[in-house]
Amino acid sequence: MRKVSFAEFGGPDVLQLIAAEEPHAGPGRIRIAVRAAGVNPVDWRIREGQVLGAHPTELPSGVGQDAAGVVDEIGEGVEGVEVGDHVFGEGASTYAEFAVLSAWARMPEGLTFEEAAGYPSVVETALRTIREVGVRPGQTLLVSGASGGVGSAVLQIARDRGITVIGTAGAANQDYLRSLGALATTYGEGWVERVRRLGRVDAALDLAGSGVLRELVELTGDPRKVISIADLGAPKLGVRFSGVAGSVPDALAEAAALISRGRLHIPVEKTYALAEAAAAHTDSRAGHTRGRRVIVI
Repeated sequence: MRKVSFAEFGGPDVLQLIAAEEPHAGPGRIRIAVRAAGVNPVDWRIREGQVLGAHPTELPSGVGQDAAGVVDEIGEGVEGVEVGDHVFGEGASTYAEFAVLSAWARMPEGLTFEEAAGYPSVVETALRTIREVGVRPGQTLLVSGASGGVGSAVLQIARDRGITVIGTAGAANQDYLRSLGALATTYGEGWVERVRRLGRVDAALDLAGSGVLRELVELTGDPRKVISIADLGAPKLGVRFSGVAGSVPDALAEAAALISRGRLHIPVEKTYALAEAAAAHTDSRAGHTRGRRVIVI
């Protein structure tokens, strides 16, 4: 089969499309014929060699965590899924023609493989950070870097829970944030005052790692009310860095329920072929994403 791999840490150019042996589903796992794989910032952070405690990497390594596809192999002890089922979930080395998943759910009706591949890690991260930051219905959550996949999920899930959301993003994405129910403003000079004019901030999430943690602490009044998923220097300011996933099966079940109810939709901004994985990483790292980027197999 074909898969994307890297044998050394570095820039996008270390990614290679290689011929590899097919993986197989061990106990408690399933294998899918991958139809699409989600592109997440953690993918290029791992490729660069950033120290992420939850993701130790042995070289050579495959790439990718999220995927959607067709079940074609079921491991020992697995129940409730059959060969031929369409599923989305999380596993390892998902930029490939076949991948083993450790957590999965059936795809909601009407969802394409490309759309489904963009949800697993994104929704888990959104649910986890909303929980960890402790924001409650009736309060206001500030989301820095709100137009990407995690931000899109946070805005919709928070609004579904009765939480007011203020989102920051580039000028081109202001209408997009508003369409998801957020109060929107741009980042850049004067952004803190623009946020203050929109209302009091009870908690904040840093999703972009753009060097705004001091301002988020200032706006909330307490570093314990700020969570970052993108700035590894967060603990130096007393801010929690959240990088360890919670229950992915629970997150997938909630994602499927929200999607089925029409309460969650994350658009696919751009798709790439397997051979274009380096371009996908370059674009992901550049930011300014509206929704998700996905590799189509």
